[in-house]
Parts: sequence; structure tokens; C-alpha cells
Amino acid sequence: MNDAVLDFLLRLLKTPSPTGFTEQAVSLIEREVQALGLETRRTRKGALCWTLPAAPSSDPARHLAFSAHTDTLGAMVKAILPDGRLRLTQLGGYDWATIEGEYVTVHGQNGVEVTGTVVNEMQSMHVWGAKLFELRRSADNLEVRIDERTFSAADTRALGIGVGDFVSFDPRAVLTPAGYVKSRHLDNKASVAILLDLTRRLLARPAPVNVSCWITTYEEVGHGAAPGFATPEFGAADELIALDMAAVGRGQTSSEHHVTLCVKDSSGPYDHALGNRLRAAARRAGVDLRVDIYPNYSSDASAAWRAGHDLPTALIGPGVDASHAYERTHTDALDASAALIEAYCQVPD
Repeated sequence: MNDAVLDFLLRLLKTPSPTGFTEQAVSLIEREVQALGLETRRTRKGALCWTLPAAPSSDPARHLAFSAHTDTLGAMVKAILPDGRLRLTQLGGYDWATIEGEYVTVHGQNGVEVTGTVVNEMQSMHVWGAKLFELRRSADNLEVRIDERTFSAADTRALGIGVGDFVSFDPRAVLTPAGYVKSRHLDNKASVAILLDLTRRLLARPAPVNVSCWITTYEEVGHGAAPGFATPEFGAADELIALDMAAVGRGQTSSEHHVTLCVKDSSGPYDHALGNRLRAAARRAGVDLRVDIYPNYSSDASAAWRAGHDLPTALIGPGVDASHAYERTHTDALDASAALIEAYCQVPD
């Protein structure tokens, strides 16, 4: 993956986009795609679409659709406490313990942005002693300590903060000299970068098929890709391949250095024939494709099926360690993912 795409990935990771608050990130992606000379379109739900037409000399028999989501885990203000601190409600599913100590930004309705830190109500070891170890972290005992002189709920409201305001987590995005990218929200901004890389590759070497790319904005809450095939870009699509992170952990075949084909998740198996076509493309391209199953996972591809879209779907993506926490992947996995989908696009039928 070239330096320009990696730079874009780091900028995207640092752009807040919790589910429901994705405009800044979508605008960043939109500018990158338009700078390549392509037209883009927004859906009424806020998703971003663009299409790469088949090579002029070809007679395309297929129209492929790829999706990736730019919405991330995050939170909203649930309550303002009497001392001016904030209680949170989750956006997406994560263990509350994984955000303890994290820096956050509260995005007020009037455009104000206030920083803070997630702490628990018994944070000081010197005050609470062993009771601190017994505390199970939850919505009832984690709170945001605001970085302003606020000592009451009235003080906090005076800053322009209210119930329902979005809260984004500091991604702490880093590219290490060894090629590791560690950051929150690699799920699924890593795959957005892969689609941008695919777009660059197909502009340099047009494919014999039509290719549409779709950046969704509500995947973390389960309905990102549900309405999409009512749009012109996707109404004619023959199949959907969702790019999303591959979960790495003990008992899994996925790896931070490889691309993975997920053949089954909590929604059931994905399309077997499409999966086999992706396996064949990997063999032709010399890509070491891992195959895995995720029992606690769903994707835009499964959301499209639940919405009733009649087309085969598949799920692939780069291996990401510590999913829904402080995540990590490697440029090897990003490169392998882009190489696989480019190889798949280059097959006429």
C-alpha cells in the first residue's frame, strides 16, 4: 500500500465518526475520491458511493459491489451528573473496561468541542483501596471527567454540552517502523483505505467489470447496508463483497499479516459459490488467504441479506488484533486485501 493511501488512513483514523456522527469522515473520503477524477454520490442515509466503469474494450458481464463502513464505536451523553461529569450510553458493542482511561471529545450541538477522560467513580487507589479491583466497569460507574472548570450540572450545560451530544474516542493512531498500524477504529477504516487503494489500482488498470464502492455509515448498529440496493450504483449489482476487519485471537486462523475470508458469522454462512470464486482469485494472485468463522460478528453483507436483497454476499478483510478495543493490523494485511479484490475484479466472468 503506497504512502499516499497510508497517509489517508491515518488522517481518516484521526477524524471522529461515531455511528450517527460521520459527516467529517465521509467528507474526507469524498474529497479523496473526487481528487482522483471520479464522481461521487451521497445516499439519503449519508452513505457515499462511486463507480468505476469497465474498461472501454470490454463487454462487462458482471457488476461488482464492494462495501466498507466508516462509522465507528463511540458514545453519547446520557446524563449530566450533579458534579458536572457525564454518564455515557454506548454506540456499538464493546466492553466498558476497554475505554477506561481513554481521552474523548464531546461534540456539542453548537459546535463546541470539549475534551475529557473516561474514569470510573472509584478511580483513586489511594481513596478506595481494594474496592477498586472489585468494580465491574459499566454504564453505571464510568463517567467523563471534563477538561474545563465545571463543578455542577449547570456549569457543564453552560459550556454547550447536553444530553444526546456525541462523544468520540481518541484513536491514538500510529504507523510503526515495522509496518504495524495501531489505533482505535481500524474497524473499519482500514477497509475504507483498501477500497481507496483498489480505486487507484483500477484507474491505472481498468477491469473488465463494472465496480461500485459503497461507504456505509450505520454498520456498527446493524443496518448500514440494508437500503443500499435501491440506489442506481447498486441496483444492477450481481454480488456484494463486504470488506471489514477479520478478528484475530486464539482459536482463529486470522492473522494481522493476512487477508481473511469469513465463511460464517452470527448471521449464518455467506454465499459458498462466491466464497469459492474469491478463493480461486487468491490462488491466481498468489495471495495467502485465510478462512475463518466469527461467532460474535455481523457485517454489511449480512445486513443486506436481512433487508431482503437477492444477491450473493461475501465477507473479507485484513486481520485486526484486539477488535473493538485498541486495535492493530499490519500493512501486509492491507496489501493482501487490496491484491485479492483487484485480482477478483480482473476476471471477466
